[in-house]
Parts: sequence; C-alpha cells; structure tokens
Amino acid sequence: MEFLTEYGLFLAKVVTFAVAAIVVVAVIISAAHKDRDDHGGEGELKIRKLNEKYTRLRESIQARLMSDSERKAYEKSQKKEQKAKKKAEKAQQKEGTADKETRSRVYVLDFDGDIKASDTDPLRRSITAVLSVADPERDEVVIRLESGGGLVHSYGLAAAQLDRIRSKGIALTACVDKVAASGGYMMACVADRIIASPFAILGSIGVVAQLPNFHRFLKKNDVDFEVLTAGEHKRTMTIFGENSEKGREKFLEDLEDTHVLFKEYVSERRPGVDIGAVANGDIWFGKRALDVNLIDEIKTSDEYLIEACDRADVVSVTYQRKRSLPEKLGLATSAALEHTIWRVLSAFRNQNMQ
Repeated sequence: MEFLTEYGLFLAKVVTFAVAAIVVVAVIISAAHKDRDDHGGEGELKIRKLNEKYTRLRESIQARLMSDSERKAYEKSQKKEQKAKKKAEKAQQKEGTADKETRSRVYVLDFDGDIKASDTDPLRRSITAVLSVADPERDEVVIRLESGGGLVHSYGLAAAQLDRIRSKGIALTACVDKVAASGGYMMACVADRIIASPFAILGSIGVVAQLPNFHRFLKKNDVDFEVLTAGEHKRTMTIFGENSEKGREKFLEDLEDTHVLFKEYVSERRPGVDIGAVANGDIWFGKRALDVNLIDEIKTSDEYLIEACDRADVVSVTYQRKRSLPEKLGLATSAALEHTIWRVLSAFRNQNMQ
C-alpha cells in the first residue's frame, strides 16, 4: 500500500509537470504565432467549389439508396452526361463562347469574430482577391458571419472591409446562422440583404465599457498611485487611481457619441429600420428580427448556398496563413486542453442537473 501511495503521488507530480509544461509551450507558441500574424506572415488562398461538394453529397446518398442494377444504370447515364458536357464545352471554347465566361459566380467568405475581430486580416486579403476578379453585373459575394461583437475600432475596420465590396457595386449578402450582435451586426448591416436562421441572435446596437477600480484597496494598504497626463482628457478613467465625477461624465459622453455613430452607421445602410426602436442594446432572435427589419429573410446559409448552386458557380474563398510544425503542435495542444476543459465542465453540469 505504501508503494502504491508513493507511486500515485509520483504519477500525480509527473502529470502536473507535463500539463504545466504543455501549457507553457502552448503559450510561447501562441505568442510567436501572434507575432508572426502582426508582422504579416505568409499565407495562401484556399479556393473550393461548393457546387461539387453539394453534388457529391447528393450523389453519395442516391447511390446508397439504389439497388446494384439501378446504381449501374445511374453511373452509366452520368458518364454519358459528363461526356456530352465536355464535348459541348470544347465546342463552345472553339467558338469563343464558353459557358464558364457567362455563368455568374457567388464568392463565399467566412468571418468568425472574437472580441478583437482577429479574422479581419484574412477577410481583408480574401476581399482583395475577390474584387480583382468579380464582375459587378453578374457576381455576388456572400459573407457567412458569426460574431457577438467586440472592440469598436476593430469591428469598424472589419465593416469597412465589407464596404469595399458595396463600393464596387457588387451584390453582398450576409448569412447569420448563430449570432451577429453589436459589432457583428455592424458588419452585417453593410450587406444588401441579411439572411438569418430562425433562432440567430441579432441586434445589440449599443456600446458598453466596464473596468474594475482598485483605488480603495490600494489606499487601505497605504499604496499611492499617481496618473500624470498632459491634456485635460488624456485619461478620464483609471483602474488604480481615484476617478473623478468630471472624468466619469467625459467617459459617458464618449460612450454616447460612439453610440450615436453606431446608430448613424446602421441607419445609413438600413434606412427601413426604426433606429429609435432597436438601438437600445436589446437583441432579437431571427423571426423577431425580421419583424423589426433588422434582417430580410429567414433561411440558413446552407439553404441559401444550395439554391445558389442552381444559378451560379459557388466558390468558397478563404485566406490561410502557413503555419510551422511547432505552431501546429501548439495549436493542437491548445485545442486538446480546451476540449478537455469543456468535457469536464459539461460532465460537472450534467451531474448537477441529475
């Protein structure tokens, strides 16, 4: 028993040390990854034709539902169709009227937003690429948007990137499956049309700022903290010094001005919205958002894109920065740790619900 106890303690120490080492390595690699991003790490565009993806899905399930004889007949007819299609394309190419030159395209971009709108740089690069080839008369851009908002200046830049598409006269559609709130909605309202799933969260047209203040704690422990500024409004609020009423008033004034800018931005892009009724920081689920004109249609992004495949070539465009092997290992470790933590929390929650 003494041996087992000592072995258990030794094993616990080893596991603790290993986890700590993994966390440290993940943090270091994450910092290096951020540094490379900040200095414009190299990457590449990933292009994927969604028409082919949905076609393969349909053909896969059709094949599984057929008998052997039906499958053989279907495959034979498909080969004939492909052969006839290639022959027609060759004939069109000789005549200089290839279908590929006249068929419209739908370019699909993705934005998964965090508090810093970190996806802005990949989005910027993808938009630059799309604008170099898109035809305003027949093409469309779809942005699949998921974000609960974040920093004002970060989401202002992200929305400005989408404005580049509108300024070129190219149709822009925003698809929201889960959430486009606050800064996320600022981006969505740039689009000509906003499509959302029935229970997607939209709105939150408001501004919030919160910060702790340790002044009384420092004062209680006889710790002085001084803030020296040049300029009356250089520092209005602080987390360590004593905040004045004048500073609070100025801070609130800035928040109100930011809110006014937000409301003006939404009103310019969605004139049909009663901004006084919706710009109170509240949120609306999909169907309720439709009632107040925050969106234009209830539909999932999958529905919209599958329908688009019937009228156009649907192409997914994403910019991915090339990662080194250590970065890949670090990201994999971080993902594994995050997955483990969520599993523990889920198990704890389920246990409490029983």
